[in-house]
This record gives sequence, C-alpha cells and structure tokens, in this order.
Amino acid sequence: MVAAAAVLAGCGTTAKQGRFDASSARIDNTWFPLKPGTTYVYAGVRDGKPSRDVVTVTGRTEMVHGVRCAVIDDRLYLAGRLGERTTDWYAQDRAGNVWYLGEATAELDRRGRVTGTAGTWRAGRNGAVAGIYMPAHPRVGQSMRQEYYRGQAEDHFRVLSLSNGHTLVTEEWTPLEPGVLDHKVYRRGVGTVREEAVRGGNERAVLVSVRHGAPLP
Repeated sequence: MVAAAAVLAGCGTTAKQGRFDASSARIDNTWFPLKPGTTYVYAGVRDGKPSRDVVTVTGRTEMVHGVRCAVIDDRLYLAGRLGERTTDWYAQDRAGNVWYLGEATAELDRRGRVTGTAGTWRAGRNGAVAGIYMPAHPRVGQSMRQEYYRGQAEDHFRVLSLSNGHTLVTEEWTPLEPGVLDHKVYRRGVGTVREEAVRGGNERAVLVSVRHGAPLP
C-alpha cells in the first residue's frame, strides 16, 4: 500500500492521507469515471473564441509521487486551431476519492510552437501537493482544495447541490484570480457535463458527445 500526503484546504478540513493500492489508476468514481478509451468532447467559448475541448482517457498509466495514475490527454481548439495541449494525472484511493496529482500544460501559437507552460505542476516536486478532485460521497457544503503549487495552481471547490442523486453542481475558485468564479455540473455515471464562468469571465463548455472505444496507447 502506498501513502501520499495531501492538504485539503477548505472549511474545517485538516491534513489527511489518501491511501492507494495497485488499482489506483482504475477510476470508477460514479461522479467522475475515467474509463480507458473514453473520449469526451466539449463545445463552448474561451477567451472570446469558439472552443472545442477533446478529453481522452488513455490506456497509459504513470507513477506520480509514488502513486500509479491514469493519464488523460486534453486538447483545446480555439477557433479551429489547437491552442493548448495538456496531460493530466488522476488516481483513486481505496475509499473511492479521486485525487488530482498534476498536469503538464503547453500553450501553442499558430505554428504549433510552445509559448508558455503556466499552470504546470506535479505532486512531490517543488512543494506541489495533490488534492481531492472528486470525493467518493460528495455532500452539500463540502469544500476542498483540488491542487496546490504556489502561485501556479491553487484551485478549490465547494459542493452547491445534489439533485435527485443524479446531478451534482460545484463552484470552483482560486485565490490567484479572486474575481473569478466557475460552476461545474456533473452527471452520475458520466462525469463533467457543463462548466461555466458565473463571475469575472466569459468561458463556457458543454458536453456534446461521449465516445467509447479501445484505449489509446
């Protein structure tokens, strides 16, 4: 059994440990399932441009801070052009909580050249700490920190509502952008179905398709 420390910063939370076993890369949390071979496509607006976000659960795994993680490929297209590529690392502990252990992000120019990597972090490096992305049993009012890399990645969330046991709504914020507040909607058995800035931004992404296929290498 592997233990990874993470600080859960929120109302009344304390430092805890997530405990993982050999199946930590298999993520079947009902609110945030990540089945290898699944591709989610989101359409919306980002930075005033039409956006298309393609999120693929690969068949790859990777060790991050001693924890075996699922590898997620995320490709964001703005006005039809690839503007950002990201690799995310998630793991599920024995209790069913989904942990976020980092991301490698690259912003691209029109020629596909990397222009920035702001927001990149990896648990266990340079003081970066993993956080819980989705609890096993979310409850209204629950608040946690999803990630921590000082000055780069400091997202928090709070559960706003649970409707008929099928729809979960959260709000997300970061002290790095104090005027911005996002809402996310999750559907049981599906995952994220909508994300929208409700204060301080003009971003929106809505799930338009889910495809299941053979896991990509």
